[in-house]
Amino acid sequence: MDSMKKYVAEFIGTMVLVILGCGTAMLVGCDAVNGGGYILTALAFGLVIVGMAYCVGNISGCHINPAVSLGVLISSGMSVTDFVGYVISQCLGAFAGAGVLAAIFELGNVKDMTGGFGSNGLGGVNDSAVAGLLVEVVLTFIFVLTILGVTSKKANHGSFAGVVIGFTLTLVHILGIGLTGTSVNPARSIGPAIVAAITGNSDPVSCVWVFIVGPLVGAALAAVTYKFLEGAGEEKK
Repeated sequence: MDSMKKYVAEFIGTMVLVILGCGTAMLVGCDAVNGGGYILTALAFGLVIVGMAYCVGNISGCHINPAVSLGVLISSGMSVTDFVGYVISQCLGAFAGAGVLAAIFELGNVKDMTGGFGSNGLGGVNDSAVAGLLVEVVLTFIFVLTILGVTSKKANHGSFAGVVIGFTLTLVHILGIGLTGTSVNPARSIGPAIVAAITGNSDPVSCVWVFIVGPLVGAALAAVTYKFLEGAGEEKK
């Protein structure tokens, strides 16, 4: 029963992330030239993490991201069974969130400024899958490394961990939005891409693999790196 509660919390958290994060992007756009929508979108994603960290963090840890869950798994912070349950819940939550956005924007006849329910793309890197993959690996590495550090049992950040993580997500979005739309979260990319394909708004599914592989590789590298750094710190003591 406790595991099921964790999965429900991850479902809700990821759904809220997509509704508020991708929804903001859809409403205000992500034009780096004009800047306003760009910054608002980055803040929306970061602030959702802050809010959800204090909402469901005490239940599931508020991963709401398969890449984060992978990092925690490699760091021996969760079981394989829970990892699978988390990832399924996160992907379903992202799909549900994108579905809610589709209902709101389609029924309300509201213009989607992103053209694809906030789904990620490679337009900012001139459709280069290699460049997009590199962006996602680097940004996810930074994000997950921060999470592992700030949530470590040795860390003394207490109730400020959610704020640190939220602002880090905002920061990686500020750089990444103009390049790939910033995923660093496979579920967040899969949900909107599928809904966009179903509704015929766009065809982002062809490049969605970049936003699955990139974040997972970045998270794995972050977990291995943090274990090495943490181990080095123990040796000095």
